[in-house]
Amino acid sequence: MRSVEVLFVEDNAGDALLASQVLAEAPFPVKLHIARDGSQALLMLSDESFKPDVVILDLTLPEISGFEMLKQYHRADVPVVVFSASAKESDKLLAKSLGACEYVVKPTDLEIFREAVWGMVQRWGVGQLGDQAGAAAP
Repeated sequence: MRSVEVLFVEDNAGDALLASQVLAEAPFPVKLHIARDGSQALLMLSDESFKPDVVILDLTLPEISGFEMLKQYHRADVPVVVFSASAKESDKLLAKSLGACEYVVKPTDLEIFREAVWGMVQRWGVGQLGDQAGAAAP
């Protein structure tokens, strides 16, 4: 099984490090790419050779916000999951209306954080691998 390519868009170094540690322990192979702001993420995603299986996106980013990134980035074959500290219903509705496939509120508990990150990657990244393998089968 090839590694799941994950683009984690997060300006908080602690959250990025924690996600990196959590994904290093995942029960499936993961190749993690980190963008520190929305403009860096858009630049990475504009590279034709870079095709992540899933994008995990924080909303409160410098330069270009997560909402603005959702407005600018549209690829039907790459799911974007919002992973935000905001539990506001209006943020959830706006993110979904802009194309996010899921909205997950960042937990403060380490074990729940691990389960949330693994769950997002498993649902949207590993699932993508399965779809690709199924499409290639006769």
